[in-house]
Amino acid sequence: MPRVRPVLTRSGPRPAAGFRLLSASAAALFWAAPAHAQESGLRGAVAETEITGSLLPRAPDQTEIEPIQPFPRYVPVSPGAVADETAAGSDSIFAPDVADDPFADDPPIPSRVPTTARRRVEEARARPQTASERRAAETAENDTLDEDITGTERVDTIDSAEDLVLDEGAGRVEAIEGLDGIKEDNPFAATGIRVGTFIIRPTLEQGVTATSNADASSGGEPATLSETTLRLNAISDWSRHTATIDAYGNFRKTISGDEIDETKGGIDAALVLDLGNDYRARAELGYEAGPESASSPVVIEGTASQPLRQTFNASLGLEKDVGKARFGITGLVEHQTYGDADLSSGGTLSQEDRDFTLGAVVLRGGYEISPALTPFVEAEFGRRQYTMEEDASGFQRSSDRVGARAGLELDLTEKLTGEFSAGWIRETFDDDRLDPLSGPTLNADLAWSPERGTVVNLSAATSVEGTTTAGESGSILHAARLGIEREIRANLTANASVGAGYRDYAESDGHDLILSAEAGATWWLNRYAGLSGRLRHETMDSNLPDREYEANSVFLGLKLQR
Repeated sequence: MPRVRPVLTRSGPRPAAGFRLLSASAAALFWAAPAHAQESGLRGAVAETEITGSLLPRAPDQTEIEPIQPFPRYVPVSPGAVADETAAGSDSIFAPDVADDPFADDPPIPSRVPTTARRRVEEARARPQTASERRAAETAENDTLDEDITGTERVDTIDSAEDLVLDEGAGRVEAIEGLDGIKEDNPFAATGIRVGTFIIRPTLEQGVTATSNADASSGGEPATLSETTLRLNAISDWSRHTATIDAYGNFRKTISGDEIDETKGGIDAALVLDLGNDYRARAELGYEAGPESASSPVVIEGTASQPLRQTFNASLGLEKDVGKARFGITGLVEHQTYGDADLSSGGTLSQEDRDFTLGAVVLRGGYEISPALTPFVEAEFGRRQYTMEEDASGFQRSSDRVGARAGLELDLTEKLTGEFSAGWIRETFDDDRLDPLSGPTLNADLAWSPERGTVVNLSAATSVEGTTTAGESGSILHAARLGIEREIRANLTANASVGAGYRDYAESDGHDLILSAEAGATWWLNRYAGLSGRLRHETMDSNLPDREYEANSVFLGLKLQR
């Protein structure tokens, strides 16, 4: 039976179908034509109407035509390059409302990649979330933009490929300026004042002293005194060399009781220079002025007050290390002058015959057994020269000095430092009527810290004292003091000390024994001010007449420091 090919008609032109007809024609040319050829064989050219007619709607009265093979689906290389949907009523051949759309049965084109905001929401949903994170995700989902936004889309940076989860325990951190500072070892210690390359620490103490013996004499009377003490410490801030200055001034004036008006003070300066090649230089200067003590070995009868004594001293030394051997040489000079003594009967008594200058050279050699222990020996040669060749009694008191000592230098870091020595000293006078003055010597300067906040100090010295008493050579005084200072609390410091002195008179069996004890404390109100108090007891026993005395005193005052 011959194959019937129906003729398709259309009622009229469709203005928007041009592009659709052109696309369908091209597709049919490549796909439909080969299909027909296989079924009917070679039958010549095919009219365009046979191709285009099959794509048009079929009239109700027309015979059903054979379906055409579907076109392959166009899938863009870049997802989202073509719109997902077409507005309803469009004349495009891709519109879903076209009844004859040959692509209607094809699977839908995948939606383009979600936007960054939506992707973040999906990633957040995929991992465990806290309540706060779920609320943040819901807010982000509500704020997600329409997926159909056109134009360049923002994408995540490479650094944000891994989404870090905030630690739930993380809280607000205090500002840097609000952080606590480094805890100080002593929050009540003086900070000091920087002046150039020096740090100066001044201290002022003002208070009232009540004493049973105002002038520490055998006939002393009680009194209430106003006492002011000013101290100044300065230390250099240098890299190689070191310089220190210590000065003090003490003023005592009677408020009631025995009349006292005393002023004394002093200053000491030290300089240590590192010269290199294991050479070191040391220099010291000192000055002290004040009334002579009533317990002085020189007794001036009928005086209303003790004469003013002034002492100048200086030293210069050079040290050299040769391997473990230590060598040093030091030259020292001391000059002492006395003012006139005021007499009870009126007038003054000159003390010029007591003025002298002492010059000496000290040679020292030691060997370092270990960095902590260095034994040493010293030899001293000097001369004491009086200003007047003869004193008021006609004696020539200038003398030559010689001495020797052996000791040990300690350097156990912060635990124990200092040195001590023992030896013998002898002075021979120019006047043959005076016997040489000689005796043992003991010198020490040690600082021991058994534990943090506690310092124990031991000091000892032997000195030769001259006299103007006719026929007497003088005396040798051995004095020692042991003190301890303890930081009980950060704002409470206590101290205690005991002292002893023994004076041996030459050419006689006379001697003096001086004992003292003191205890005190300072309660700091803040770094700059504190309340201080002291209790002191002193006594002297002597086998010489009119020299024994006892004195007790108590002090309470305010201490200021910077």
